[in-house]
Amino acid sequence: MALLITDECINCDVCEPECPNGAITQGEEIYVIDPNLCTECVGHFDEPQCISVCPVDCIIPDPDHSESNTALLEKFEQLTVLPLPPESRLAHDF
Repeated sequence: MALLITDECINCDVCEPECPNGAITQGEEIYVIDPNLCTECVGHFDEPQCISVCPVDCIIPDPDHSESNTALLEKFEQLTVLPLPPESRLAHDF
């Protein structure tokens, strides 16, 4: 399940640099989390880093983006896979 920042956010700027996937950005009024990039830190840490540093506890599971730990791990693997260098791609294009 991706995470969601509620309107209780005080824009303290501590969560954004903690996200290993770059899923947190400044929105129009508060920080927002991109559910396509959020893995709840699965694959990186034992717990979501944004939640652990948030001073007002405004980060919650996003009810609109429910994912199992397996799905989060698969998303982590897709986000962290390194693309093949161009010379390797040419060798595979038969």
